[in-house]
Amino acid sequence: MKQPVRIANAQGFWGDRPNAAANLLRLDPKIDFITLDYLAEVSLSIMAIQKEKDKSTGYAKDFVDVVRSLIPFWKKGSKVKIITNAGGMNPSACTEQCLQVLRKEGMTKLKIGVLAGDDVLSILKKSLKNKLYKNLETGKSLSTISDSLVTANAYFGGEQISELLSAGADIIITGRTADPSITVGPAVYHFGWNWNDYDKLAGATVAGHLIECGSQVTGGISTHWLSLSKKNDFGFPIAEIYEDGSFVITKPKNTSGEVSERTVKEQLVYEIGDPSKYISPDVNVSFLNLKVTDEKNNRVKVSGAIGTAPPSTLKVSAIYKDGWKCEATLGIFGDRAEEKGKAVAELIFKRVSNAGFKLSRTNIECIGAGGIVPHLFESPKDLRECMLRVAAADQKKESLEYFSKEIAPLVTSGPQGVTGYTSGRPKVKPIYSYWPCLIERQLLSKEVSLHSV
Repeated sequence: MKQPVRIANAQGFWGDRPNAAANLLRLDPKIDFITLDYLAEVSLSIMAIQKEKDKSTGYAKDFVDVVRSLIPFWKKGSKVKIITNAGGMNPSACTEQCLQVLRKEGMTKLKIGVLAGDDVLSILKKSLKNKLYKNLETGKSLSTISDSLVTANAYFGGEQISELLSAGADIIITGRTADPSITVGPAVYHFGWNWNDYDKLAGATVAGHLIECGSQVTGGISTHWLSLSKKNDFGFPIAEIYEDGSFVITKPKNTSGEVSERTVKEQLVYEIGDPSKYISPDVNVSFLNLKVTDEKNNRVKVSGAIGTAPPSTLKVSAIYKDGWKCEATLGIFGDRAEEKGKAVAELIFKRVSNAGFKLSRTNIECIGAGGIVPHLFESPKDLRECMLRVAAADQKKESLEYFSKEIAPLVTSGPQGVTGYTSGRPKVKPIYSYWPCLIERQLLSKEVSLHSV
């Protein structure tokens, strides 16, 4: 039996704590791999906007700083390997920036592996009426937004990550790779599993699913967050994966947060869809027979994952231009605050309409009066203050430009108690919307390369 592989996660999303990777190694030098997950639909949209303005961008620049922060550990002999999807829309540019940092510090023994080829935009555009390319949520044909498509990226699995590790990569940068797969790849490499060892792959996939969101599994956003004794420095998670696919979730000693049966179970059901068929590029996983055992001292064991062959298709995250948007906030103070807030919002929309502009979508939220999740809570009686958030969207930019000009006048022409307008006229911004669909695996060409510092 091989020793368990210790895979930590130091990034749950683009914008997570930048010092997490260095802290993990400082507190637990025996970590074998650190994964960093930067990509979500919203982050891909931001990267698409960036790359449209500047072709040299489109990746998570924060990752370059993470690499810089780990150089002292490598210089002291650390063997930790880093796996990330920070490459986003532009893995090659991200790689080049990391190479420059490493070369400057004389880290000539390190190698960077790159996995690209997830860009399938040209493939989708060649067959717009392919039924696989219809929107998975609405059922609409891709042909309805073909002229607005900006990007389309398929979700790769962990196979090429394992291959790059076998080739000697110390850092692996990918584009749109499925979140759990950046954990599956190193587990397969470490144990020498076959890609039809489905139960073992299922276990590693569940481990990857649990740690992919960083400190969520160690108590972040937990339903009992307020009861945690310490919150100042949440420990990021570590998965100790065993050869049979079972694993233990833990965190570095002397860090805040908690790894317990309840934090693990809360994360298990986070964003999984059908628990009998959690679909990934590597394996289909059933969660139904999972056994969660609290071993105390911030150690929870998970076993019993069942895997079957993955589908012949891969999921695609496509992004298209969907018009323009504008949003603004105003503070509403005094008697009947919610009523005044709603009246202010309706007045804004009425003035836009009277000027001859139409807004295809509008939204009113009186935050503090139950407006964030409407009808979930009863509106407080005798409410004396709230924050009004008013937003609109339309295909025509000029409609939103007029809307943005009608916010400030409410400070003097609205009811008494309107305040908080200090950041100037709200900006009109483009909308980049999400289009999920499928694609045939055999149409993709995975681009794998290895770069010496």
